[in-house]
Amino acid sequence: MKVNSVLLIWACILLQECPLTLSEEDNSEPGDNVNPCCYYPCQHWGVCVRFGLDRYECDCTRTGYYGENCTIPEFWSGVFEFLRPSPNSVHYILTHFRWLWDLINKTFLRDFLMRMVLTVRSNLIPSPPTYNSKYDYINWESYSNITYYTRLLPPVPLDCPTPMGTKGKIQLPDPKLLVEKFMLRRKFRPDPQGTNLMFAFFAQHFTHQFFKTHNRVGLGFTKALGHGVDAGHVYGDNLDRQLDLRLHRDGKLKYQIIKGEMYPPTVTETNVNMSYPKSVPPEGQMAIGQEVFGLLPGLSMYATLWLREHNRVCDILKKEHPTWGDEQLFQTTRLIIIGETIRIVIEEYVQHLSGYYLKLKFDPTLLFRSQFQYQNRIAVEFNQLYHWHPLMPDSFFIDGDEIPYSQFIYNTSLLTHYGIEKLVQAFSTQAAGQVGGGHNMHQVVTRVAEGVIKESRELRLRPFNEYRKRFNLKPYTSFSEFTGEKKIARELEELYGDIDALEFYPALLLEKTRPGNIFGESMVEMGAPFSLKGLLGNPICSPEYWKPSTFGGQIGFDIVNSATLEKLVCLNTKWCPYVAFYLPPSDSHQQGKTIESRSEL
Repeated sequence: MKVNSVLLIWACILLQECPLTLSEEDNSEPGDNVNPCCYYPCQHWGVCVRFGLDRYECDCTRTGYYGENCTIPEFWSGVFEFLRPSPNSVHYILTHFRWLWDLINKTFLRDFLMRMVLTVRSNLIPSPPTYNSKYDYINWESYSNITYYTRLLPPVPLDCPTPMGTKGKIQLPDPKLLVEKFMLRRKFRPDPQGTNLMFAFFAQHFTHQFFKTHNRVGLGFTKALGHGVDAGHVYGDNLDRQLDLRLHRDGKLKYQIIKGEMYPPTVTETNVNMSYPKSVPPEGQMAIGQEVFGLLPGLSMYATLWLREHNRVCDILKKEHPTWGDEQLFQTTRLIIIGETIRIVIEEYVQHLSGYYLKLKFDPTLLFRSQFQYQNRIAVEFNQLYHWHPLMPDSFFIDGDEIPYSQFIYNTSLLTHYGIEKLVQAFSTQAAGQVGGGHNMHQVVTRVAEGVIKESRELRLRPFNEYRKRFNLKPYTSFSEFTGEKKIARELEELYGDIDALEFYPALLLEKTRPGNIFGESMVEMGAPFSLKGLLGNPICSPEYWKPSTFGGQIGFDIVNSATLEKLVCLNTKWCPYVAFYLPPSDSHQQGKTIESRSEL
């Protein structure tokens, strides 16, 4: 070991400031000039800057900490750390004591707590963006080039002794082995929160407007230039595609009528490219804003619902504004669709995921007195995190029929054969799988998981524990603490060698779940900040946009402010099925009441 390394160790011991130890397990050979930033010495969001061959400095500016490694808290940081409850304690409080939350939800405290949730979560995401897949330091290209995904943490330096820095083995486990050994489903495990396939398909449909990796250009690039909720999955991710999908009359989108019902038009009617196998003729391919949405009938179902909703709103606006032309009707309707989407996501989708008794609220005015930037960039970590393929079941049950994947994938005829109502009913009453905890991914999607692991390695994502620290979570100290059991912990340790070498994406799927929850702690605590920052950072939530005139007057504003999943379905179908992101109550009487109430729409 070099003399300066020995001195560094003694300095760390005396100052009690060095969180990482240079040991024989660090896989650095005697005489090597190891990049000191490979040890991730800078804590609490401090930035490591290398000087010379073996020196570094931590930039602790505005972290609330100081010292060589940003570990000594300033006064108020120390007070805050002392008083701050753990994420699991907060989660417990928010998911228990229903009687208390029923009272809070009726008072001003609901708005106060909702404002806190939004600001605290959103502040964890840097704005403007910092790094991307090309640069591990802040520069203008990282900020201005929106063809890149951004990233929360810079990549593992190229000159580190191991793929994860200094910890773990020289070679990472084979991705296929990881997926088959820890993720592949043994037996379908339904989500204990009661999540259904209506939620699963909404998650996939909703996120593919901003998760559009541009593989032809390279990893880390995106085609979705909107970097947020822009309804590009409905209207296309570029102007040419949008114009091909538009009817160019009354602001509406093109459509076809089948059995008296409105559906997306065919490729031959629009001249847009869709990703279908060659076995599906052009006249059988539905033309949708997102080119891959012909893959699953659940995605085509949502595409049909939003098509019908767009054209329905156009009719309302045209009646209200007879002097408006096609362009203004289209553009204003698009803003309304974006607003409806955000409201449904926050008040129903995120509400269900959280399991909170605090009633979440979409109200942009809550942030008008806060320092908040109305912009967003999609991070590669958010993209990786959102691969929730364990949601998918073993097969699909529609109107009494069991349909295997072989008859489900790329089969748009299911959409027109059963109709939207029966698909909604079927997907709302079939359980989705639990995402966390491992061993619950169907064989048909395991290749996707392998691809995510390979992508994360090419992009050199930092170890899972580094992301835990970035989101103010305590890093795990052992695999058994991470998994909550012994067998998988022992197998993971054999493959990775050190808990500090565990990879980001596998860890999110294998982490022990919270009791009765769909995810583990990290998925929620890391995913929520990305999600809320992206939703509330949308321009329509800004003071300049959030007013009736933006949405065509009070009538359009009311559509946004009253949007629900139930209305999206029931205002665009002949009859109203059971629709929610969770399974219906087991009590048939309660289920009947739920369905009966839809007549009030």
